[in-house]
Amino acid sequence: MREFFQDMGVFVGDRWEDILYRSYQHTSLVVQCLVLATIIAIAVALLVTRVPRLQPAANMISAVGLTIPSFALIGMMLGLVGIGVIPSVIAVTFYATLPILRNAVVGLMGVDKGLMESAQGMGMSSAGRFLRVQLPLAWPVIMTGIRVSAQMSMGVAAIAAFALGPGLGQYIYTGLAQIGGANAVNYALVGTIGIVILALLLDAILLLVRRLTTSKGIRA
Repeated sequence: MREFFQDMGVFVGDRWEDILYRSYQHTSLVVQCLVLATIIAIAVALLVTRVPRLQPAANMISAVGLTIPSFALIGMMLGLVGIGVIPSVIAVTFYATLPILRNAVVGLMGVDKGLMESAQGMGMSSAGRFLRVQLPLAWPVIMTGIRVSAQMSMGVAAIAAFALGPGLGQYIYTGLAQIGGANAVNYALVGTIGIVILALLLDAILLLVRRLTTSKGIRA
């Protein structure tokens, strides 16, 4: 065991710059896709609040979408857009949108209609009611969806390395491809542990963002 940790230390010491760079790539991919997914999810959820009969369809898409194997989706993207960053962005954004969409629909639909009517009576425009009343009240629920989505997206981004996407997933695939080799376990462990650490750090940051962006009157 002592030799294993020594070997791991040497492995990380020789590649720490590459590990940091791939960690940055991995986090950057997930964060950018989360931002894009949040915008898409809130826009669709807003449409659902305006047309309530669309809610079952939105919920069905959220549920069914999560059953699609990520390998299958990435394989399909390879045939459509080739290898590289683009299929990775599409796959991560797709899966990231689903939990956020479900929570955004629940959050926006759960805002008291009396408050919305009062805001309208005060002369607020439709956009004003959404930005100043509906979205702030639904935000804690939406942020919960974003946090769930972030954890899931970290794993999907690793699988996206199959399409030669950026991030620590390449270390995992290198380890699997070199099974029996001298550094196979080191590659796989560094990639896996690195992704877990990044996921925990991102969740802590999102928890702080949730606290800072949620009105004191509705904090749980």
